[in-house]
Amino acid sequence: MVYILQVDFSIEGPFSEEMAHQFSDLAKSINKEPGFLWKIWTENEFSKEAGGIYASETENDAQNYLTMHSKRLASIGINEVNAKIFTINETLTKITHGPIY
Repeated sequence: MVYILQVDFSIEGPFSEEMAHQFSDLAKSINKEPGFLWKIWTENEFSKEAGGIYASETENDAQNYLTMHSKRLASIGINEVNAKIFTINETLTKITHGPIY
C-alpha cells in the first residue's frame, strides 16, 4: 500500500525557478528519507502558498516525515501547517494514470 501525505502552508516565497534553485539541496535530501517514494512540489504565488504531495511506503514513514518537516518549517517561522495522510485507491488511480508503483 502507498500512503500520501498532503501538506500546504503560507509562505512569502520564493516561487518558480527561484524556489527550484534555493530548494534543490532540500529536494535531494528528501530522497533519502525512510520510506520515501516521490514528491510533487506545489506552489501558488498569488495566494502565497506552497507545499507538496508525498508518497511513502508506510503510514509511519509519512507521519515521521510530517513531524520532522513541521519542525523544519517552524525553525523558519512557519508554524501553521495543513497536513493530512491518505491511502491510495490503487484501482482507480491506475485508471487515471496516477504515478503509483
